[in-house]
Amino acid sequence: MKRAVHLLFYKRHVKPGVKGWELRSGLGSDFPRVLNLLDGYLEKLDLGVKTVFEEEAAPPEKPTSAQLDKARFYVTLRGSITAKEAKLMGWRVDDLAGLAVSLGYITSKGGKAPREDVESLLRVKLPGWRVDLNLDRYVRHGYLIEDENEQLYIGWRTRAEVDQKKLIDLFLEKDVKA
Repeated sequence: MKRAVHLLFYKRHVKPGVKGWELRSGLGSDFPRVLNLLDGYLEKLDLGVKTVFEEEAAPPEKPTSAQLDKARFYVTLRGSITAKEAKLMGWRVDDLAGLAVSLGYITSKGGKAPREDVESLLRVKLPGWRVDLNLDRYVRHGYLIEDENEQLYIGWRTRAEVDQKKLIDLFLEKDVKA
């Protein structure tokens, strides 16, 4: 477990986390069992080990060894954080709000939306110069994916870190109260 913690917690790449093949070479072929034990231990700290299959929108029920080798594993929060704690992450509150609005809008459009539509939505609440900056940041960090046709999709990191159902429920709850 100690070796697994070292692999998962310390950033060595641009993207956070560790690929399955790296865990296999560092921990052995039984690395899923080790991660399962680590996940149980981290639960007490309100953390968890997440598995994200970057190429696949829906995670497989019984992933094969090849799928696990391509998957990304990293530690995320199990619960939620306060606004004060969010400031410690290095993101401005309006940046996080822009990300939430972008994710909510893209989700409401079936998982993809033209970048132009998301930009115009964000321009209502954010200064124009911040909109492109923020969208590029969301793409760079893996929360959104942009294709060559300037369509935005939910990114691998959103699938790992954001409870999309809870986000939509929060939007619907605010909509009902308004």
